[in-house]
Amino acid sequence: MVFSSMVFLFLFLTVSLPAYFLVPARCRRARNLVLLAVSLFFYFFGEPVGILLMLASIAGNWLFARGIGAGRRAKAWLIVSVVFNLVLLGVFKYADFLITNLNALTGLALPPLGLAMPIGISFFTFQGMSYVFDVYAHRVPAQRNILHVATYISMFPQLVAGPIVRYETVAAELEDRRETLPRAAEGARRFIYGLAKKMLLSNAMGEIAAAVFAEDPGTLAAPVAWVGAVAYTFQIFFDFSGYSDMAIGLGHILGFTFPENFRYPYVSRSITEFWRRWHMSLSTWFRDYVYIPLGGSRCRPARQLFNLLVVWALTGLWHGAAWNFVAWGLYFALILAAEKLFLLKVLQRAPRAVGHLYALTLIVLGWVLFNSPSLSHAAGYFAALFRAPDTARDAGQALYYLRQYLPEWLCCILFSLPVAPWLRQKLDGRAWVLPAVTAAACALFLLALLSVVSSSFNPFIYFRF
Repeated sequence: MVFSSMVFLFLFLTVSLPAYFLVPARCRRARNLVLLAVSLFFYFFGEPVGILLMLASIAGNWLFARGIGAGRRAKAWLIVSVVFNLVLLGVFKYADFLITNLNALTGLALPPLGLAMPIGISFFTFQGMSYVFDVYAHRVPAQRNILHVATYISMFPQLVAGPIVRYETVAAELEDRRETLPRAAEGARRFIYGLAKKMLLSNAMGEIAAAVFAEDPGTLAAPVAWVGAVAYTFQIFFDFSGYSDMAIGLGHILGFTFPENFRYPYVSRSITEFWRRWHMSLSTWFRDYVYIPLGGSRCRPARQLFNLLVVWALTGLWHGAAWNFVAWGLYFALILAAEKLFLLKVLQRAPRAVGHLYALTLIVLGWVLFNSPSLSHAAGYFAALFRAPDTARDAGQALYYLRQYLPEWLCCILFSLPVAPWLRQKLDGRAWVLPAVTAAACALFLLALLSVVSSSFNPFIYFRF
């Protein structure tokens, strides 16, 4: 069940939210039980078998944290928890990838397991692991009530596509939170903005990207290849940031504060800055639980490079069991290493426009590698990007995509920039602003609903992960 679907908007929300708010606010445990029940139903609707895996993950991580909290053999409990989570993730997400590559290397003919990957397994597994890690590090106490851990991990707004929420972020709110009308209104507006990003911008760019990336890279003209690559750059941003906005907005309605996941990443002047702005909950997860324990930047340059390569190879694999994802991760690792060694100093002295052009070019090229179905397809697409156009027809096809979707292109450019915060700062305190914003949100909601009803093209990229 995706947020941008009729079933979610007009059936799930219209039942689950009234059921939640009909329970008196003073009955916090009862409200939490309702939230847990609707969250489990939300996941069961899309994963009737996969829900067993999620329940096993919840029970296992609760048990491991309790063992660590007891104070005896804490490190042994931690190791067991890591093995447990990695086995779950490995079997259901990476087993066939490993078997295929083992067969190719050894000549064996081991049959693939053919297991379906449960939706959102990477997200709920990482949340369970972060809870155990934080108990081990004494950041949070081990929770005695398994229902609190279950509600934290299964909470439907962020269950299948993040942001990755730390237990310490919501621990106090599980016990005591305030659901207020102003906060619910703010959450509803945030949800609408995310829905509009997804339906009105991401899907439009996705139609272009899908058409271009489906072509044979060997015959793809350079102008068309660049249009397709930039379209995918906008598609994945408005797709994923839109989903994060919807999750954060729903969290506000339910009384929770989820972390921001995006901070206008395409204004970055370096790749280092980009990864501080893009999917921030994942970046901080790998920083805190992998990079720093490996030694981080507090070691010799050779070791720092090794740490970066490990973290970014794992980041690539987290996104998918395919070599193009590994290559995508290593691509950014090498760029980040170069920036750490010398390139950032050069960029800081260069004009701002140079830094923006440098970052955007490398980001677009990275998304080509990310979106390609194979390394050979990516290599062919890269060749197409730098191929000289042969005829006027090549430019004509690119212009067609630009003209046909001109309003969407302009909106994508505009809303990739921090226009909204700038306007809020300029107009803060004026009486007419809130009614105008509310009216604009209502108009956006109607437009997004029309798109939900009429569109047959409604992919969600991060459901794959």
